[in-house]
Amino acid sequence: MKLDKKPDFKKIEPKWQKWWAKEDVYAFDLKSKKPIFSVDSPPPTVSSDHIHEGHAMSYTQFEMVSRYKRMRGFNVFIPMGFDDNGLPTERFFEKKLKIDARKMPADKFRDIIKKEMKGVHTSMKSDFDLLGHAYDWNYVYSTSSDVCAKAAQMSFIDLHKKKLVYRSEEPTLWCPRCQTAAAQADIETDIRKGTLNHVNFKLKGGGTIQIATSRPELLPACVAIAVNPNDERYKKYVGKKTIVPLFDYEVEIIADEKADPEFGTGIVMICTFGDNTDVDWWREHKLPLKIVITQDGKMNKLAGKYKGLSIPEAKVKITEELEKKGLIEKQEEIDQSVGVCWRCPTPIEFIVTPQWFIKLLGHEKEFVKQGSKVNWVPDLFRIRYNTWIEGLKWDWVISRQRPHGIPMPIWYCKKCNAEVLPEEKDLPVDPRFESPKSKKCKCGSTEFVGETDIFDTWMTSSLTPEFALGWGQKDNLMSKLFPMDLRPQAHDIIRTWAFYTIAKAWYHFKQIPWKNAMVSGHVQDPQGRKISKSLNNSAPMPVMASLDRS
Repeated sequence: MKLDKKPDFKKIEPKWQKWWAKEDVYAFDLKSKKPIFSVDSPPPTVSSDHIHEGHAMSYTQFEMVSRYKRMRGFNVFIPMGFDDNGLPTERFFEKKLKIDARKMPADKFRDIIKKEMKGVHTSMKSDFDLLGHAYDWNYVYSTSSDVCAKAAQMSFIDLHKKKLVYRSEEPTLWCPRCQTAAAQADIETDIRKGTLNHVNFKLKGGGTIQIATSRPELLPACVAIAVNPNDERYKKYVGKKTIVPLFDYEVEIIADEKADPEFGTGIVMICTFGDNTDVDWWREHKLPLKIVITQDGKMNKLAGKYKGLSIPEAKVKITEELEKKGLIEKQEEIDQSVGVCWRCPTPIEFIVTPQWFIKLLGHEKEFVKQGSKVNWVPDLFRIRYNTWIEGLKWDWVISRQRPHGIPMPIWYCKKCNAEVLPEEKDLPVDPRFESPKSKKCKCGSTEFVGETDIFDTWMTSSLTPEFALGWGQKDNLMSKLFPMDLRPQAHDIIRTWAFYTIAKAWYHFKQIPWKNAMVSGHVQDPQGRKISKSLNNSAPMPVMASLDRS
């Protein structure tokens, strides 16, 4: 065959891409007797019409591993999916179509998304084809599809039967901009400049104490003052009352060892809620509840004349009023570690709302044990996985207050508020728009209220092995390919995608979801040294060789 001196790749590539597709070159062969190598391919998030540079880089890495395995004689199962059920997809279509999901019926927005999604899937698939990637498109899935919705709802029902999910009205991590609950894993840390205000509080009966706070806007949410019981300066104040400045109501001074004598003045204002410690104090000391921030990040009526102001506006106005009245002794600039929403720079607040949770606390040792069964490549990422588990403080909140996503499959009896679940044969269901089929409450009532919340995107994405293998579908591949051989992923979502997938596989099947986890990204090792041998920079062959044992 004679080659052109200057090949025209714009003609050559489409020709062979069409041939690969026609001949189904990369199809998984169920009848083959070759050893199988299965990949839990990460479904790219739909937040644009096309894949981005990060997709092109990272997906090429694990696609090379699959090619290597194929050349070594393996029957490779490498499906592809589209992660299109979450907030990023919702935001993308709102911006693209210039619409606001919260200003239209949820079913109308759902139908718009469903129609628009087809074109996006086509363009993203085309991008991967142009890269020459070798996925088996016979097993493509979409996390917002009915097939994946059924699997996600099966997961919830199974966890409900095992008493591993519960509904509770609790202090909830909340993003005022997205106006939805957030899980601990959804929160990122941002270091910002702040001001520590030393504020004078009057003591009932005479005298003053000085409290340092960076959040004066939470003064109307103050429910107690804490001092360390071993702090000789303040022991005499325990049990006394002080007056909250500007808002003129009394709170008690209590003793608690978590009050840090070295920070600020050593006296702490307990508010509901400024941070995790406030939540702990509120529970331990059975303190009153005073929520002053609304779900959209405004001050409510408990803030008095500051009602309706945004949180930053209230901070400025209350600080100015304290200064005007001579109540601020001094101010100092500090660096603050602020928890922000992973999808926007908005600081997270604590709002008391009814939410659904998956139990995590109390199972930490089992999660570490399951993670130890996985071959982490490079192995240092096992440390990051274990460190995340050691730092767990909350159960996993899985309900979200958004219109786009997989509906939570549950109804509540109007008469006795009992929870009613659908039968597996009826899945998927959308309780927002339909009633339970052939259901009667134990109290005899047939009137129900459907849950309006949807699943957290990680509640569904933690089932990618099950989605790829058709869990819940007839003739699925679960018994043949689960656990899968390889999970390739970025280091920054070990705390979400890797952890939640391992947790769910253990809860549902008492198994690990995959044998190997190939992680890419730059991190620091436990001694603080920068690790440059990430998969982004290293040659692929050593990584592939390290997976040969699977």
